[in-house]
Amino acid sequence: MKVSFTQKEYARLLELVHMGLWVAGARPDDPATMPERYADLTQKVFALAEPLGCADLVEVDVNGQYFLNEKIAEGPMGEKIDQFVEDAFWSELVSRLAERDLSSELGPTKLTEELTEEEEERLTMLEDKYWREFETKGTDNVVVLRGGKG
Repeated sequence: MKVSFTQKEYARLLELVHMGLWVAGARPDDPATMPERYADLTQKVFALAEPLGCADLVEVDVNGQYFLNEKIAEGPMGEKIDQFVEDAFWSELVSRLAERDLSSELGPTKLTEELTEEEEERLTMLEDKYWREFETKGTDNVVVLRGGKG
């Protein structure tokens, strides 16, 4: 198969590879975090940087391994990843707290994991309550009680 990219398209491909690797667990500052599954393919993609006019976006370490430099990791892609992490944090926090509260309300006698329509509505109300709280106060009112609900 033969594929051709413009310089701009290849730079965007590097951004996508960076985001994908980041989600898969790779961190630019730690080559040991590169998932083995993607290591060879990543090296092939990064090796094309010079021929495709993007040598300024990829560097080579002392072992001859290619890696993305700060222009990719800390530029607009870094901002997108930071925003993704922020959104994922709040989303997961709201979801887990609402599920915990609903589970507490339903008690240990709930027979199935599947929620009824009424329970789904209650879960949505709990999520909305947490979203409103976190949008206005962040984590200012979050208190962790060790050893139980208190």
